[in-house]
Amino acid sequence: MTSQQDILAVAEAKMRKSVEALGRDLSSLRTGRASPALVENIPVDYYGTSTPLIQMASISVPEARVLMIQPWDKQALREVERGILKSDLGLVPNNDGTVIRITIPTLTEERRQDLARMVGRKAEEGHVSARNIRRDALERLRALEKDKTLSKDEARRALEQLQQVTNAHILEMDSLRTEKEAEVMGV
Repeated sequence: MTSQQDILAVAEAKMRKSVEALGRDLSSLRTGRASPALVENIPVDYYGTSTPLIQMASISVPEARVLMIQPWDKQALREVERGILKSDLGLVPNNDGTVIRITIPTLTEERRQDLARMVGRKAEEGHVSARNIRRDALERLRALEKDKTLSKDEARRALEQLQQVTNAHILEMDSLRTEKEAEVMGV
């Protein structure tokens, strides 16, 4: 049988994962600075299998606005280049036969505003995810109360605790959003 503490612990763990997923999503957005997170999840067709770039190459940042990708298998250079071109990041790879260099162009003001809106959308998706988790936990707590496994007072306290957990995670998502928007809008 599930207790209210189990329900709250599961909900909190799921919300934590939502915050982490939002952090990963936001780290892959282009901000005008070179970051390996920008390209590490780009799918590359490697011998017929779609493979994330991070699993087949080392990615480094030799200069502030340059990414250097060095595939471990030199035969995969062309496929890595194709994968980067296919991605919707708008990056142009320069292949010199051994490594691929990507110069991160400066962002226009219009592109910065688009990225800021995209950050807002991703944060809102995170909020929706947290609210859905809260709703599921709420239904389970109400079912316990209906089955008389939980008293009205215990249920009320559990609901308040659930709301506090939800608010804390939404605040954390908002701070990630604010941080990323400042990074995107910074020149």
